[in-house]
Amino acid sequence: MSAVWDFADFDDHEHVHMFRDRASGLTAVIAVHSTHLGPGAGGVRYWHYPQRAAAITDALRLSRGMSYKNAMAGLPMGGGKGVILADENGAKTPELLAAFGRAVESLGGAYVTAEDVGITDADMVEIAKHTKHVSGLPVASGEAGGDPGPFTALGVYLGIKAAIREGLGTDNAAGVRVAIQGVGSVGGGVARRLAAEGAKLTLADVNLARAKALAEELGAELADSAAIMEIEADVLSPNALGAILTERSIEKLRVPIIAGGANNQLATAADGQRVHDRGIVYAPDYVINAGGIINVALEYLGQGSQDEVENRIHLIPGRLAEIWAESKASGTPASVVADRMAQKLIGRG
Repeated sequence: MSAVWDFADFDDHEHVHMFRDRASGLTAVIAVHSTHLGPGAGGVRYWHYPQRAAAITDALRLSRGMSYKNAMAGLPMGGGKGVILADENGAKTPELLAAFGRAVESLGGAYVTAEDVGITDADMVEIAKHTKHVSGLPVASGEAGGDPGPFTALGVYLGIKAAIREGLGTDNAAGVRVAIQGVGSVGGGVARRLAAEGAKLTLADVNLARAKALAEELGAELADSAAIMEIEADVLSPNALGAILTERSIEKLRVPIIAGGANNQLATAADGQRVHDRGIVYAPDYVINAGGIINVALEYLGQGSQDEVENRIHLIPGRLAEIWAESKASGTPASVVADRMAQKLIGRG
């Protein structure tokens, strides 16, 4: 295996840590991209990777994305990410979560963890028994914190509305055709909000039963999770895993707008240019999906109520509009415009 510095997605990360605890079976990576604005904040993902190198790549990409996301959201937090490698036949045990908590604590506050794919708020409670550098814990009604999913969904919904305004010239989602890939906590929340406005939805998820149940609830159509990338619609909303916008998939897109909550949607930087060249309005993922980190960051900082969280989430459409305006004026892809803004904010412009 190459040294971590040689990975294509290594971007002058400040720390990259590998953890192994034999007793619990923990194998984990924690990557801290930048602490320029504050401690590296970002969730921990529990996922099975066919090759361990893929877990390192994921941690590198996701932590860089968190640096950009937190900066663009105006948070005094840097970017970090944790990845726990799930054994294909193993179980997520309290002992494993405890070991991960100790790993986080060993970094002395350089990384603040929270919930991500494969991790629940109950898991965060277990982790919090072993480190104080954790957020996304259950909270009283009206307080910042808890499950970040609904807050991410709110931001994505508002971002889709902004993209519809930008790309279709309307403030009304009624009759707008939206293809949603992934209908878990975020995608499902987005679907319900859009359906309430009369949008025409097509849903897809690797969990077919979940997609079917939601489609029946909302009167939506169903599609295969791969085929949905080629459906003719007004908006493609990716809300599952990343790297779905590739040279090949971009060629087959039949939408004028891409706006969704999945992290790292562009497989490579060049794919941002490909999306731009096709004239597609693209909402940079780490800008549109910042609602969840806004929620848990304000919880960790002790700086806000749920009302303050939602007020900050409502700033997301304005940030997107600023990016699109600069993209139009300069002829530069929205993905590049956003990256340059974020890099400047973290002292790397």
